This record gives sequence, C-alpha cells and structure tokens, in this order.
Amino acid sequence: MSALIMFLLVVLFSIIVVRIGTVALKMTGLSRDVAAFQAQSAFSGVGFTTSESEYVVSHPVRRRIIRILMLLGSAGFTSALATLVLTFVNTTPAESLERAMWLAVGLGALLFFGKSKLVDRGLSWLIERALDRFTTIRVYDYEQLLGLSRGYTISMFKVRRDSWLAGRRLRDLRLDEEGVLVLSIYRRVDGEERFIGAPHGDTEIMVGDTLVCYGPEDTLLNLSKRLKGPVGDREHAEAVKMEKLREQRRQMTGGYD
Repeated sequence: MSALIMFLLVVLFSIIVVRIGTVALKMTGLSRDVAAFQAQSAFSGVGFTTSESEYVVSHPVRRRIIRILMLLGSAGFTSALATLVLTFVNTTPAESLERAMWLAVGLGALLFFGKSKLVDRGLSWLIERALDRFTTIRVYDYEQLLGLSRGYTISMFKVRRDSWLAGRRLRDLRLDEEGVLVLSIYRRVDGEERFIGAPHGDTEIMVGDTLVCYGPEDTLLNLSKRLKGPVGDREHAEAVKMEKLREQRRQMTGGYD
C-alpha cells in the first residue's frame, strides 16, 4: 500500500510541477494555452517541434524554465513507473484488486485536481504570488507589447551627412506626427560611444549618430533614407498624412490597424 501511496504522490507532484511551469511561462508573456502546452511538453519530454517551441526556447528566462521542467520530468516519470510496478509485486489476487481499486480512486481524485477550474485558479494565484515574491522571473514580451507583428517595428540606422535629420532638433523634426518615436541615440564623443536614452525635444541630431526608433515599418524605412531639402520636407508631409489615415482606421476598427 505504501508503494501505491508513493505513486499517487509522484503523480500529484507532477501535476503541481507542470502547473508551476505553466504559471512561470505565463509570467514571461506567453498566453495561458501556449504556456500550458509547452510546460506539459517539456515535463513529459515529448519534444514537440512547433514554431511556438522555437519561439519559447529563444528566450533565456523561458529556456531556463523549460530546462528545469525537462530535468524534473525525466526523473519523475521513471520513478513513477518503478513505483507502480512495485505496487503489484508479490501480492495476492485479492490484494492486487484492492490496490487497483485504490489506484483508480486516487487517479480519479488527481484527475479532478488537475482539471478543476476552481483549483486551477486558486493554485495559479498562489503560485504566481510566490514566484513574483521570491523570484525575478517576470519579463515582458516586447514583440507583443510593441505590436511588432502589426506593421510596427524598431529600427536602428546611422545619420548621414545628407540626411534630412542631421543638424536639427527633435522638436523641430515633429517625428511624432509621423507616428515615430526616437527611443535612444548612440553617439561617439572623443572616440567613446555615449548612450542617450529617451532624448528630449531639444536634443540635436548630429551626423554620425545612430538612432533607435519605433514606428510604422514603411515610415522608418523612408526616414532612414530621407535627404535634406524640399524633397525630404515633402516626404515628411506625406508620412504625416499616412499617419493620420492610420489613426482614422484605428478609430474605425476600435484601435487595430
């Protein structure tokens, strides 16, 4: 009977570990369904080769979570099988039947535990609070937050001497009217590279600066090639018109392009 109890405890441990892994992956920015599937896959060692799994393991924090789940899963599955075999070794038919009945009852209870939405919500809340308090696991999926799959992107380019941007202050450029934000500037001063984060309106763009910008992909591509003079001014005006049209579409569609 002790072997049977041990087996049920191993199964319970497995359910809890997968649940912890699911919550941990969810805290890194994954959806609930994706996190649950990847946690179960890693713990069971089935190794599904989906685009989602490639996306998960490309992130260092998620990769560490997956590695821990794989390690715990490989040890727990082997132990569970060994314990289950020992449960029915050297027993009479009556004892085997009794243990099989207890096994069915125990697995039924564990199945309820694993499938119950009430238990899931309560345990997920508890696990998330514990992970949030005792770990630094919470990260953000910036690709999703910044809408990089919806026509927006982050671009880095160097300001040339003939660039429309060179020698002008950010306030005068009015890039926000084009839907563009300058996130940071890398600038070489006396042979050393300096970082200017969240530059303000009085910041002057200098030749040789490397700009990190966020905005519509087509607008940033044009901006990186835009030349000084009337042609550059016309391209700016056209980009402003395009951004106004995008804003109108967002209003009509409830915030989505």
